[in-house]
Amino acid sequence: MSVSAPDVPAHCQTFLAFDFGLKRTGVATGNRLTRSATPQPTIAAEGDARFAQVALRLKEWQPDALVVGVPFHPDGAAHENTARAQKFARQLRGRHGLPVFEVDERYSTTEAHSLGAKDADAASACIILEQFLRSLP
Repeated sequence: MSVSAPDVPAHCQTFLAFDFGLKRTGVATGNRLTRSATPQPTIAAEGDARFAQVALRLKEWQPDALVVGVPFHPDGAAHENTARAQKFARQLRGRHGLPVFEVDERYSTTEAHSLGAKDADAASACIILEQFLRSLP
């Protein structure tokens, strides 16, 4: 799972990451300095209710930018959830005006389960965010 270093402005120091799911969206916070992420309570909501929950998290954490995990098949091909996660990222960008970075999140849920995570969605969001933070220069 290689990540090319995204072009992230230096002023972007704090991040809120999402592991998008149709019914549950994992959330994690992290920062550039420590390159670590902390799981947050998973959002169990759909549609507009999900965006209301996202808005509350943004108000609470006031991140400089957002990170969204985008799933792909093992061979890199897109599938239904690829487009859904990308749409979610576009909606975040449009609704909140923050930079949104997309991260290939292949195997993050599998990794979260293998680590024995109690909340696999939040753990996946952490894995996605830490992978993103490690890719930064």
